[in-house]
Amino acid sequence: MTDRSALESPFEGLLATPASRLPYQHDVLLRSYLLRRPAGDVIVYNSPGVSEAADAIRELGSPARLLVNHAHESMYGRPELDVPVWMHSADRAEVGADLEIAGVFEGRELIDGDLEVIPTPGHTPGTCSFLWDDGAHRFLFTGDFIWIEHGVWKAVVLDPALRGSYLESLALVRDLDFDVLVPWGVTEGDAPVFPVSDPEEKRRRIDEIIARVAAGGSR
Repeated sequence: MTDRSALESPFEGLLATPASRLPYQHDVLLRSYLLRRPAGDVIVYNSPGVSEAADAIRELGSPARLLVNHAHESMYGRPELDVPVWMHSADRAEVGADLEIAGVFEGRELIDGDLEVIPTPGHTPGTCSFLWDDGAHRFLFTGDFIWIEHGVWKAVVLDPALRGSYLESLALVRDLDFDVLVPWGVTEGDAPVFPVSDPEEKRRRIDEIIARVAAGGSR
């Protein structure tokens, strides 16, 4: 029988690795996610939790890919798991030799009909969100592009030169059809995933981010 003690299941078919603290903001907890898919399991986000849960992941079968949202995930190095790593080409150079990259995305594309790669530059030039439709829910994985701080959806603007791109990406995501937000990190005490069944609530929360970023804010 598979030992899933290292994996939690916030939704059926979606498994979360153990949390890790962000080194430079200790109240932020990071997780990676295993998507149980008929076409092959996929891991979203690189974090220490992948190595911590490697045995449990292996027992469920070999994942087809690990999808990196943005280059900063490379600070944790290659996980102790044999899985091809994919990311957007615009962040490839920043990763360097920290991660062995099997392939890159250049634009918006669909993987196996249920998992969409959506470039959302702004946090970094190559930040990519991932929209997974498992038939019951539409999960949007936003990494640090949209994260949760004490229950509030926030941005992380690091480069003022990318502010315009950030705003365009937020406008794009605001119009996407999704009902669960799955960021890379949340502050301690927040749930790792955020169900949002009301489209108006989703738009309001993203409009609030747009207003702050447009006014020159970083969050």
